[in-house]
Amino acid sequence: MKIRNPRSRTISIRLSEEEYVGLKRLCLATGARSVSDLTRDAMRVILDEPRREDVLAVRLDEFRSVLGGLDRKLDELALHLRVKRRTK
Repeated sequence: MKIRNPRSRTISIRLSEEEYVGLKRLCLATGARSVSDLTRDAMRVILDEPRREDVLAVRLDEFRSVLGGLDRKLDELALHLRVKRRTK
């Protein structure tokens, strides 16, 4: 059987006993075969996520859109108040 993506690099980190136990529990809960598989999958998620700057740009655009909507609502309210004053 040929391995599609042979793994040739290793990393090493130190964990507290509580951190390791937590990862083992997470393995059981998620069905991961090992702590290595679990952490490899987690790293893939992080690496595949859009870059932070891209996420911030999207959030900023959303914020601007909300502010624009509020600005329009305030203009409508101000117009409504002016019209109401004239009719009194």
